[in-house]
Amino acid sequence: MKKTTTAGMPRRMFLGAAVTAAGLALSGCGGGAAPAAGGNVELNFVYWGDANRAKMTDAAIKVFEEKNPGITVKSEYQDSGPYADKLATRFAGGNPPDVLNMANRSLLEYAQRGTLADLRSMPELDLANIPDTIQSRGEVDGKLYGLATGVTTIGMVVNKTITDQAGVTIPDDKTWSWEDYAKFATEVTQKTGGKVYGAGYDVATETGPILFARQRGEDFYTKDNKLGVSEETIRDWFQYSVDLREAGGYPPAGFFEQIGGSAAQSYLAKGTVASQIIPINNYKAYNEAAGGNVVLLRMPGETTLECRGYSADPSMLWSIAAKSKHPKEAAKLLNFLVNDADGAAETLTQRGVPINPEIAEAIKPKLSKDDTAFVDMVAAIQEDELAPAYVYPKGASVVADTLKQLATEVEFGRITPADAAKTFLEKSNAAINK
Repeated sequence: MKKTTTAGMPRRMFLGAAVTAAGLALSGCGGGAAPAAGGNVELNFVYWGDANRAKMTDAAIKVFEEKNPGITVKSEYQDSGPYADKLATRFAGGNPPDVLNMANRSLLEYAQRGTLADLRSMPELDLANIPDTIQSRGEVDGKLYGLATGVTTIGMVVNKTITDQAGVTIPDDKTWSWEDYAKFATEVTQKTGGKVYGAGYDVATETGPILFARQRGEDFYTKDNKLGVSEETIRDWFQYSVDLREAGGYPPAGFFEQIGGSAAQSYLAKGTVASQIIPINNYKAYNEAAGGNVVLLRMPGETTLECRGYSADPSMLWSIAAKSKHPKEAAKLLNFLVNDADGAAETLTQRGVPINPEIAEAIKPKLSKDDTAFVDMVAAIQEDELAPAYVYPKGASVVADTLKQLATEVEFGRITPADAAKTFLEKSNAAINK
């Protein structure tokens, strides 16, 4: 597979200069939009998240309402899988939210069905400070249908209290391989007498194999909206978890239950696993939930395989429904979400580093030690030569669902990693090429 990188522009691509824009003036930030005309307007705002995110978002919404008398915001949030189902039901029923979170895997499909508004057609939304490389992640056929909610990536968190008590040394995350991680995880399990498993990451979430594929020089999704990952890479992704489970570093089949997606509900917080892959903007929440001695690490394999696996992949984007009854007010809310320093002071890095560099710079003095660690990691990662990222293809939701289904089958030994990989490519390609 051909190696794909973008030399000369990784800094702007990954972070939009968000954490390096020192000394930028904040004129035009935090001033708010003009009041809505024509009486009271209620916007429906729906997003993905947990109770902690909702608390911070509600505080920001209050700021928006204070700056925009005549506009009230009714917000709703939902966790993980149910969010996608809820969104699909709302659009199918002709009652879409005005402003909403759109997943990477769903943007192209919703945009091509004509259900999302072209954000560049809305004068109330100021895009002047949003880097082109960030905007490109929401472009479809030359129009802008989504804006990244923030810049983040995945990383490994390790509960150092567990590893210290077990006498296990955490490998250097700047040089460790996937083999090093497996040895580390297995040693933790052995030295805790099986009371704690060394690894507890989610095999079924696509962010893992996307990074793993890039490390092997493959685009999981290609520029022309196709599936680019090889059958061999998917097989090896599944096989890695099987081998790690057999070695004792990963929990047995059936260990993980549907307990919710928050940090407080995690097995890392329970103390039954020592490491987990997370979106690194949630590092603070995981550290607090697990007792305050959690270290944040880069993913394994970044310097031991063909390419860097990291890239500019926002997990969620902001969109506006094409059938919003209040498009101007919806655009004002979206403008607030990306361009208002006072609103950003309430949400900080909960959704990642703000995509407006001026806003990112404005909140830096307000960040906690843990959030600063996350921002610093993003800044360090984007110093590397990173691969480009593309809009996910139509059918990406089926790809994600297929990965989850097959991961379960592999977990319980009902299918081999090789057969799972073959089935994955067959079903995924059929969905994308449909």
